[in-house]
Amino acid sequence: MNKYIDLHTHSTCSDGTLTPSEVVKLAKEKGLAAIALTDHDTIDGLKEAIEAGKKYGIQVITGIEFSVAGDTEIHLLGLNFNIDCPAIREILDEMIIQREKRNYIVIEMLGKIGIHITIDEIHAEATSRVTGRSQIAKVMLKQGYVSSIKEAFDKYLSFGKPAYVERSTLFPEEAIDIIHKSDGKAFLAHLNQTGKTDEKLYSLLSNLKKCGLDGIEGYYTEYTDDMNFRYRKMAEDLGLLLSGGSDFHGTNKDGYELGTGKGNLRIPYSLLEKIF
Repeated sequence: MNKYIDLHTHSTCSDGTLTPSEVVKLAKEKGLAAIALTDHDTIDGLKEAIEAGKKYGIQVITGIEFSVAGDTEIHLLGLNFNIDCPAIREILDEMIIQREKRNYIVIEMLGKIGIHITIDEIHAEATSRVTGRSQIAKVMLKQGYVSSIKEAFDKYLSFGKPAYVERSTLFPEEAIDIIHKSDGKAFLAHLNQTGKTDEKLYSLLSNLKKCGLDGIEGYYTEYTDDMNFRYRKMAEDLGLLLSGGSDFHGTNKDGYELGTGKGNLRIPYSLLEKIF
């Protein structure tokens, strides 16, 4: 019997709609053998997820998704690291502060284009210490400025849009170093979202490999068959490992199902064996 995994998932500890325990329970219901909880810039849900894994018989891999500085949105996944390592805990405390500063700037930028929300409204949407664009989008939806969370991102909050603000002062090489100091492995997430041509993407991967990048997200719910081929070929040429995930957020990303993405995603367990 084939076993499948999902190494890119989110909970209420960042911008998902299920608690860490609920994500793990759903993984059990979906018949998955293992998942990684990779909340944005936080590890607050990992201990709960690990305990739920013991309860439901699901292998839970420690994970995180770092947003890092660059000429476009670049996200790095850290997998299978030590959550008690001081290096990762110290940087995450600092990133909480940076996120809050960014929230105030986004509020100001939205106000300039006629969208008026408050920091208290953003905090009211939070289910953890992490607040950011997801909570801002929810407030915009509640206030009637947009008709969906997706519209908030597409029109205002995504890279290049009127209220986009670069959040992270963490550079890719710093994130990779922190992940390695915590005994984990670093993967570049959703390559299609970098917006780079194949030539520029290969150059980015080559440079990140020199900084210690371990692999790429070679399986992802938004990839076409052509993307799958091209990205995995790049990884093979550069000697990079492959990871994969659905980017599950619960109802915050409709159509992205745990384990299967938009329906045709299947990530074999053998991938996990090669990584670790």
